[in-house]
Amino acid sequence: MRKTRTFAVFLFAFLIVAYALIQYGFYDPKLAGLVNFKLKSPNFQITPWVYFLYVHIVTGSLALLIGPFQIFRKQRNQKSQHIHRGLGKLYVVCIGISSLIGIYLSWSASGGWVARSGFFIMDLLWMYTTFMAIAKIMRNHITAHRNWMLRSYAITFAAVTLRLYQMPLMMLFGEFETAYQVTAWLCWLPNLLVIELIIRRRMVRAGAKL
Repeated sequence: MRKTRTFAVFLFAFLIVAYALIQYGFYDPKLAGLVNFKLKSPNFQITPWVYFLYVHIVTGSLALLIGPFQIFRKQRNQKSQHIHRGLGKLYVVCIGISSLIGIYLSWSASGGWVARSGFFIMDLLWMYTTFMAIAKIMRNHITAHRNWMLRSYAITFAAVTLRLYQMPLMMLFGEFETAYQVTAWLCWLPNLLVIELIIRRRMVRAGAKL
């Protein structure tokens, strides 16, 4: 069961990473739907914005691929602990960089203040949940560390859910901007709510304090 969950989450993550790398790495980024829409604005300058976007994609992609192996890893010999710590540090560094750049990118997000505030809050929570996970493990609070990492990865997984929702929403609303405004909130808020329900159910079953 653990291997199945790891594979399923990793597969979704890998497909989205591959899509992003192909779209922005092998083709002119101006052809991407998001960039193409932004270029319609006369005030938009693609540089240096696009270089920040590249770093955001690379670091976010690494965090997305690392997450399943951290969350669903088996317990517990010394070698696996060493690997877990190493991957954990890389995950934290990636999120630290990606979330800070995400805050910068959120200020110029398409869709006006609705989309901008959605992405801005998401990046703040991404940073906060990851910081809390670090704080808990430094105090040797293992269960709390796991729970905060689950919250962190729920937001990391927004890279997947954003792309899963965007096309159906564009078909529903018939335009990019409205769909993007909804997606800016829908890509991460349900993820966080679902993982919070899972965490609380597990802790109630274990008789632990919430």
